[in-house]
Amino acid sequence: MKTISLIILLTAINFPVHAQPTSEIRKVLDAQVAAWNAGDVKMFMQGYNNSAATTFVGKSIMKGYKEVLDNYLKRYPTKAAMGTLAFSDLEITILSETHASVVGKWNLVRSKESGGDVGGIFTLLFEKTSGGWKIILDHTS
Repeated sequence: MKTISLIILLTAINFPVHAQPTSEIRKVLDAQVAAWNAGDVKMFMQGYNNSAATTFVGKSIMKGYKEVLDNYLKRYPTKAAMGTLAFSDLEITILSETHASVVGKWNLVRSKESGGDVGGIFTLLFEKTSGGWKIILDHTS
């Protein structure tokens, strides 16, 4: 029994403990909220994979990181238009070592002059890349 305990202890010491994928994904989402609330769309987009294959599904289907970025910049040209973002009811599901999904709700609090409060639901597909966990598919309504 002491030998097994020693082996387990040595294994734990020799192999670094990595953060759980759910906490890493949560950090990406938290960073997006912070960037959005600071009025920084480009920093918000750091949560997305910078790829021509990145897809956003909303009222239409957009393909490509640049297209998604341009759409955000067009729809939210000012900090007032961006309002204050919050995510809630997040359900993070690890699908494999390299993929995860997130289902949740989003809410923007804005003045009436800036479009008023708005919110909805979303489904995100994350992929673990060399740059960390990134959104590769976003379906927001």
